[in-house]
Amino acid sequence: MALFLDTGFVLALEDTDDQHHQKAKTFWSDFRSDPIPLITTSYIFDETVTLIRKHLGHARAASVDQRLRTSPLVTLLHLSESDFDAGWDWFERYADKKFSFTDCTSFAVMKRLKVKTALSFDKHFTQAGFDQKP
Repeated sequence: MALFLDTGFVLALEDTDDQHHQKAKTFWSDFRSDPIPLITTSYIFDETVTLIRKHLGHARAASVDQRLRTSPLVTLLHLSESDFDAGWDWFERYADKKFSFTDCTSFAVMKRLKVKTALSFDKHFTQAGFDQKP
């Protein structure tokens, strides 16, 4: 069993001004006592460090980079061509939703790996049929 790690969760955890900061901090505190593997993608990594740099500065983004890439809990996946194509299929199929392409590639990877739950505050995961924490 694993959880998918989304940008919004990391940003909320890092940014004390984020509306979800306290909820992320509380969840993370409990999670650390009994952790399970986390999976994320290079697209999420890009989005995460870009937003953290924008909101909290370069040094903080570099710190998050270091923690994500060296954590034994986090598996950082690079999208394969088939993941990319499956993400595009999600994107085309759900024109009525405001899913970003990055969201869609996350859904494709989660479906392929049978990951049912995302650490996220993005309602798009539940709209796509996945569970969401915190």
